[in-house]
Amino acid sequence: MRKLFDMDKKDYDRCTRTFTRNSARSIIIRNGKIAMIHSLKYDYFKFPGGGIENGENPVEAMIRETQEEAGLIVIPETVREYGYVHRIQRSVQDPAECFVQDNFYYLCDAMEQPAAQNLDDYEAKEAYQLEFTEPLRAIETNRAVKESPHSQMMLEREARILEMLISEGFIR
Repeated sequence: MRKLFDMDKKDYDRCTRTFTRNSARSIIIRNGKIAMIHSLKYDYFKFPGGGIENGENPVEAMIRETQEEAGLIVIPETVREYGYVHRIQRSVQDPAECFVQDNFYYLCDAMEQPAAQNLDDYEAKEAYQLEFTEPLRAIETNRAVKESPHSQMMLEREARILEMLISEGFIR
């Protein structure tokens, strides 16, 4: 899979250990709009997806997480690699720990009718909602976020992926 870009804060020179948590995310496009998870509490957008569990491959994780977060049922035979983003920074929780993450993105289609979401507690508290949105709206919204429990790097990562999809002609 091609590397799309690196996000490296270069703030981990004092770290003594590393924590790695890779993720997989879906890119689902319909009628020029893109499926995004909208946090109604903090007003930001992210691609459906999440952490890869032990024993899962990235595609399995993307399919599972997309259904849990968005209620979208990915059609497995439509899945194709888009690329990954490599992220590295000092952990927010522990200054002695370096956080490393590869975020794998997959273009795919989903069944027309969504199923019910199955949100974790924090996802429910943030009021995650599936929205097919205009890419520029998601980019502008993410770059305007002032308060969120998530790293600004995550919000910028999603905005940059959307810009790449636009520049490569996947969406307008």
